[in-house]
Amino acid sequence: MSLIKELIFPEYNQQKALSVLLLLARIVFGAMFLSHGVAKWMALENLSYSFPDPLGVGTTLSITLVLFAEVVCSVGVIFGALYRLCLIPMIITMCIAFFVIHSGDAFAAKELALLYLVLFVLMFFAGPGRYSIDAMIRRMII
Repeated sequence: MSLIKELIFPEYNQQKALSVLLLLARIVFGAMFLSHGVAKWMALENLSYSFPDPLGVGTTLSITLVLFAEVVCSVGVIFGALYRLCLIPMIITMCIAFFVIHSGDAFAAKELALLYLVLFVLMFFAGPGRYSIDAMIRRMII
């Protein structure tokens, strides 16, 4: 159980400058990814007929999973709440976008998905920093 706590709420011994940098990265990249989700949400009626179904689970569930990753998980990343758990669906979404949806496209068409994928993986390993809800939770429970 303590291993799970350490994974979800790791110790943050970073310098303050690094934690500020992680905070800025969370806000900027979380907000950018959130904007993609909000745009999809606003066009949901039109997208529900044409959205790809790469996993074979149906168009409705596919777009629901993408909206969860792009809206709900982006908000979690911005605030640093269950940060690493929120990044997992975002990473999976970008893997599917890069390796499945845009697999036959020119690199320029899949470049953004790769950029987000690399950023989210790096952010996963860096953690949210000391200025996050996860850090506050850690101070309360550990």
